Amino acid sequence: MSAVQMYADGACKGNPGPGGWGAWLLCGPHTKELCGGENPTTNNRMELTAVIEGLKSLKKRCSVDLYVDSQYVKNGVQEWMPKWKLNGWRTSTKKPVKNVDLWEALDAEVARHVVRWHWVKGHSGNAGNEKADELANRGVAQVL
Repeated sequence: MSAVQMYADGACKGNPGPGGWGAWLLCGPHTKELCGGENPTTNNRMELTAVIEGLKSLKKRCSVDLYVDSQYVKNGVQEWMPKWKLNGWRTSTKKPVKNVDLWEALDAEVARHVVRWHWVKGHSGNAGNEKADELANRGVAQVL
């Protein structure tokens, strides 16, 4: 099983507004840069999309160390999603989960791999996070 490091980030100019996502993947000597954008969108949707698109780009089952600066994504996957699934994609207050289309897509992609989640503080000099942020902003520029 290939070992991959992935850094993912989203960006939004206004919330909602034009947004972008970026993912930077490293596997041995190989790297892959991915980015895209949507308008209008939200920052949370772009954070989720970055992770989904990065994982979707992997052609076979991989061991992925996934770095995000979004507590929304990390906590969503590790803490909230199991409960949402048991409750039919409803929150503890019985309201529909926001961005359920993306959470379901993320759930399917995570199931394909062995993922270890890591949180990094955004804009703190982490080279991988800075690269993912650069790609996300490139995605924003595509839709402006």
